[in-house]
Amino acid sequence: MDFVKVEYRDGAVELTALHARPEGTPRAGVAIFPTFMNSTPGVEAKAQQLVEAGYAVLIGDFYGPEAPANFEEAFAAMGRLRGDPQAMRQRLRATLDLLRKLETDIPHLAIGFCLGGMAVLEMARDGQDLAGVVSFHGLLETALPANKSINPRILVCHGDADALVPREQVTGFWEEMDAVKASWHFHSYAEVEHGFTNPRMLDGSPNPAYNASADRQSWAAMHALFDELLG
Repeated sequence: MDFVKVEYRDGAVELTALHARPEGTPRAGVAIFPTFMNSTPGVEAKAQQLVEAGYAVLIGDFYGPEAPANFEEAFAAMGRLRGDPQAMRQRLRATLDLLRKLETDIPHLAIGFCLGGMAVLEMARDGQDLAGVVSFHGLLETALPANKSINPRILVCHGDADALVPREQVTGFWEEMDAVKASWHFHSYAEVEHGFTNPRMLDGSPNPAYNASADRQSWAAMHALFDELLG
């Protein structure tokens, strides 16, 4: 399966998404928000699995021409993106708008990993018309907490030993979702760290945070939610 590059824009910022479709009519279109490193082989492998399961996928672009080449650049780029929460949401909406343009007359879903997990939750808080969103080891804190009803069903798959998400942020997220009567599931995996879905680092070496059980269970939970939503 080959991804097709699709150019799009957020205002003056030029972005490049990766798009792929199954044979026949897709079950749904899935926006995939990647990690803070932008699209990686691990994210693209997950996207391929979704295509094989009958979904059209679109991997969004967080940064455009400023795409980071290493961890240090990625942290800096992520900091700039998160530094303006409203502008970040506008960037994320550009990916969803492209998905809706490419994949018409089918339901739309969104999943994300790491920064992308935060992204899908931001889009739920933003009131986007999505059937469901799934966050894998996503960041839970937000500068713009939900203050209105949330449309999509929410699934959060979280490593309980994630050093980037203290326990108080977990309980704070639950309370935030309850306050707006969101429909949410939260799966927490004991002794599992951040990045548990990716078996390899960018250099190909084993990822010490990878947890095969949490990876399998979280992916199966996503499919179960999608089956429930799509019938």
